[in-house]
Amino acid sequence: ATSGPAPALFQSTEVNFEERLMRWSTGWYGEGSGPGRAPGNGRPVPGCEAAWTVGWPADRVRAAGSGPLALAVVGDCGADDQQLGRALERVRAKDWRALTRWPGSYLTIARSGEAWAVIGDLAGQHPVYWRTESAGTWWSTSAGALAALDGAPVDPTALAAHLAFGQPDVLGQRSLFRTVNRVPTGHLLLIRPEQSAAVRYEPAEYTPVNLHEAAPIVRAALSEAVAVRVGDRPVSADLAGLDSTTLACLAARSGPVDAVTFADERLRDDDLAYAVRTAATVPNLAHHTVPGSLDTVYYEAVGDLDRLPVTDAPSAYVVTASIKRAVLDTVAVRTRVPGVHFTGAAGDAVLSAPSAYLADLLREGQHRRAFRHAQAHARLRRTSVLSVLRRARPASRTDLPASWRQLAATLRQVPGEWVPQAQQPVGWTPLLATAGWMSPDVRGQLANALDTAAGHSAGAPRLLAAWADRQDLARVGTETSGWREIALAGHGIEIAAPFLDNEVIRACLAVPADERGAPGRYKPLLAEAFTGTGVLPGFVLSRVTKGGFNALAYAGLTRHAPVLMDLLGSSSRLAAAGLVTQAPVARMLARAAAGQPTAQGALHLAVAAEVWLRQLEAHAASSWWEVGARAAA
Repeated sequence: ATSGPAPALFQSTEVNFEERLMRWSTGWYGEGSGPGRAPGNGRPVPGCEAAWTVGWPADRVRAAGSGPLALAVVGDCGADDQQLGRALERVRAKDWRALTRWPGSYLTIARSGEAWAVIGDLAGQHPVYWRTESAGTWWSTSAGALAALDGAPVDPTALAAHLAFGQPDVLGQRSLFRTVNRVPTGHLLLIRPEQSAAVRYEPAEYTPVNLHEAAPIVRAALSEAVAVRVGDRPVSADLAGLDSTTLACLAARSGPVDAVTFADERLRDDDLAYAVRTAATVPNLAHHTVPGSLDTVYYEAVGDLDRLPVTDAPSAYVVTASIKRAVLDTVAVRTRVPGVHFTGAAGDAVLSAPSAYLADLLREGQHRRAFRHAQAHARLRRTSVLSVLRRARPASRTDLPASWRQLAATLRQVPGEWVPQAQQPVGWTPLLATAGWMSPDVRGQLANALDTAAGHSAGAPRLLAAWADRQDLARVGTETSGWREIALAGHGIEIAAPFLDNEVIRACLAVPADERGAPGRYKPLLAEAFTGTGVLPGFVLSRVTKGGFNALAYAGLTRHAPVLMDLLGSSSRLAAAGLVTQAPVARMLARAAAGQPTAQGALHLAVAAEVWLRQLEAHAASSWWEVGARAAA
């Protein structure tokens, strides 16, 4: 990406994913008797020739049929064996979407004649990647494992897009590794003798359903999502905000739940008060407080990379790892392993909506409704109605491809002074502060990639909210996968995030954003779904407050500023590739130390990416075994 020798990570990548990345799946479809390679410690998937899982428990890999008509699911899938057997008719008909409608979060592998479909989930917890060779196609849920087949390097431009935009689908099928393709959100991988391609199976926008009609569907989907994970395992749950409290109360209807609340006195929120009151009201909830300490701050874990598991993509949870470990330590003391721990991750993304939906109301000519909503948002933000509408108006006059072309033009200019995101115009793809930290060469390459992406954006949603919702979910799904690796590697605990399940996403996002995000009520969809059901106490459903971690973020930034400056300084792998430059990072860290507004999200992304690159470099090995006479990579 820049002149001079590139760091090793941008030359070759061979990571020991069978040891470091605990769970992944892979398969080969092509000519001859076999691919000549198999994943280390891989277990064949029943009924699916040349497909394996690595690290998945046997009861989480189930199948029906074999040969030219086969179906397998990997993960938490609510379909029983009889349902899987009946679903073979849907496989025969190539009705792929029908195979994604069961409760839970799982990967689907299906064969109908010569056609194979590999289907991840809508939130990227089971991502799908592929690469083609002359004799066939490899697929995997791990991009790094596919890169390790021949040492394919990290793609600096794709990593730049990850840092600058935070929206996984901006560059479409481009993964973080060269020669490795990714299946975008809402698509599946369809492998046929003539080609392998990503094919859309989920509509870009859902047919609108009003909030009242959607409420019982949301309640049923969320209840099933929790029930499918409980079983006979020990259950624990976060008990903090409205989202996690809902999951804890649903789980408690099936049996005992160890509920934990992280209660650092620096947070100054009311999560603990609500948690104590909820546990005293709801049967089967045993409440435990996790006190904060000097070490439970952001960035505490980045000084010791050996204690962090290698993930397949940069994970924002490396920033908050010490806080998550404190919670998991408390859970581990009180439950036997392996247990399942529920988190409310993605609740905000599906149950509410950012004020960007105002741009859609203006686009559709609903000016009176837009004005009423803008008034309410202005009161919440203590600003004027005019300023709220001015932020939304530019996005209402453009579409996704045009916005990317405008963004490309901005990237070719000299970066200006940093302005907090809340003060910038609403955008289809907001440009994060990290974009201003990159070298001109990298910004130019990223601009070129954006122009290319704009020319291949057919099928993009018409509404900004539809695009933003999906991207938020894909981002949260990837981050939650990182937390799952931390929990499994360090504690043997399963992380369950039901708000990321396909059916929960579909039920919630069918409600228009202006109904989910109406500022007059806090998460009205959840209240409509559970009021009068006895699942949640009334005082929980009427809650209008939400905790935040800003105090711990600033405490971590202040305490670990020297570590972060060294991490992102002259020896940084990101710096060697031109993905960050030292001066703007130093200025941003100085702002944080002074208690001034800071681009926290941008710093999180940069730190997580730097940690990821260093881990890939430090744990070089091969993920594949040689099979037969063919040489392994």
